[in-house]
Amino acid sequence: MSQSVPSSPPIVQPAKGRRASARLLPVSIASVIALLLVWETACRMELIDSIFLPAPSQILELGMKMFAEGTLLGHVLASTRRVMVGFLCAALIAVPLGIFLGTSPRARAAFDPILSFLRPLPSMSWIPLSLLWFGITETQKYSIVFMGTFAPALLYVMDATRSIDPLLVRAARNLGANRWQVMREVILPGSLAQIISGFKVILGLSWTCVISAELVAAKEGLGFLIMNGKEFFQTDAVMLGMAMISITVLLIDVVSRKLESRILKWQK
Repeated sequence: MSQSVPSSPPIVQPAKGRRASARLLPVSIASVIALLLVWETACRMELIDSIFLPAPSQILELGMKMFAEGTLLGHVLASTRRVMVGFLCAALIAVPLGIFLGTSPRARAAFDPILSFLRPLPSMSWIPLSLLWFGITETQKYSIVFMGTFAPALLYVMDATRSIDPLLVRAARNLGANRWQVMREVILPGSLAQIISGFKVILGLSWTCVISAELVAAKEGLGFLIMNGKEFFQTDAVMLGMAMISITVLLIDVVSRKLESRILKWQK
């Protein structure tokens, strides 16, 4: 008598993880509220001088005023545009080049000295040259973000490419796939999750790059807001700029997670 094979139970780990995160969300919110209350109380009791650390209410008041004037949103959009343009340009070049270098030992050996030279250079070191090349323009801001993120992005792609199981590559070649088909059909899909994870880190690094550029030569942007507040001893403006960077990065991270779930939907 034949027996039917029991079907495998559905995978519910992601749902459990989401429920656990939802249960812990009030704890996270409570900790933030407690920190803000302690901070506000210390400032109101004059335990902390507002010139060194303004109260959250003072920062919020300035933020609402600048938002009503339209200047705050302008600073946020200017910095976000510079980050995304520079980062996307770096990613568009790093992905195909990284896959090629990751699969070609000879090309990697030829490019390694150049990458070793570019990798340790901070974004600030490119500012004098970028000003000479592009002047005080938007292209100069984009170039700073590009230069600061290209080398790390390329390394992430190369490492992700080299982590692909060689058996998969050999199987594709045995089935008649040429080199470019292997890269497109095997290596890119297999390394995509790791590449996206690395690029989320690089996207945070790109904000450091754009703030560096805006601190030196800019008329708008969150870096300009921070530097302008520092010049006029407006600590609330400095803190507001820092807070808006964090909030903007968090919002971009939420959007990127949604895009990641759609792009990697097949992995489920």
